[in-house]
Amino acid sequence: MVGERVRELRTARSMTVTELARAADVSVGMISQVERGVTDPSLETLRRIARALDTPLFSLFQESDPEPVAVVRAGSRMDVRSPRGEIAYQRVSAGGSRIEVLEGRLEAGAVSSETGWSHPSEECAVVLAGRLVVEVDGVRHELRAGDSATFDSRRPHRYLNETARPVRFLLAVTPPSY
Repeated sequence: MVGERVRELRTARSMTVTELARAADVSVGMISQVERGVTDPSLETLRRIARALDTPLFSLFQESDPEPVAVVRAGSRMDVRSPRGEIAYQRVSAGGSRIEVLEGRLEAGAVSSETGWSHPSEECAVVLAGRLVVEVDGVRHELRAGDSATFDSRRPHRYLNETARPVRFLLAVTPPSY
């Protein structure tokens, strides 16, 4: 499904596989394998492809014609995981809207990325269980269950779990991130 959507978005933009690969800074072979469904790309690779296609990350998982009222059942959420599985997101909201709501799970002692990254959105993280450190511009904000943090995600940011237990959190992003 992701591969079909990447091909659909690429061709709608009149891009060749080579142009997309260059824009995403990945190999032509990687784009070809993704489009044919031969490989499951990492979260970082999907982010690069989405940016190159100028589309939100989770739109790579959306079906072409969304319904007027979209219901996302708990058992059929879209999943994206980091290469080593330290962080996983499930899309709670339907694709194609102006807001993206994700449920995140960050494993014990893990970080969402080695360094902060930015994108043109605003985010609000709400901790459901555990403790989460939200780092924005190098400043740390420790959140516990029920706490939230809202920030301009054009500022470099990342999420850290410095505890021995996984942390669960909701993340609202508007407009959906690239």
